Amino acid sequence: MDYKKIKTDVHAVTRNIEDFTIGTNNIYETVAVLSKRANQVALEMKEELNQKISEFATSSDNLEEVFENREQIEIAKYYEHLPKPTLISIQEYLNNDVYFRNPHKERPEDF
Repeated sequence: MDYKKIKTDVHAVTRNIEDFTIGTNNIYETVAVLSKRANQVALEMKEELNQKISEFATSSDNLEEVFENREQIEIAKYYEHLPKPTLISIQEYLNNDVYFRNPHKERPEDF
């Protein structure tokens, strides 16, 4: 996923609670969906960051010498300025870009 192209707020914003009950009819289920999606986004972002930082890693394990790698610092600063995964998941949910299902609602009750 390209997080650079997502147009969302970088700060928390007061939102209408009715917007979050449209897909599920239950605010608690929506919060669970948003939480799981935010965890997925955070994991993707972390893997991407680690991959980019590892390209510039040095192979020396000397504790006495600490190298300041400019490329790693710039990459870390870039990722710090991206929107948080929770805000990205909220924006995706409000744009109907998140697919979710509840298997408990789909199967018939066993009596």
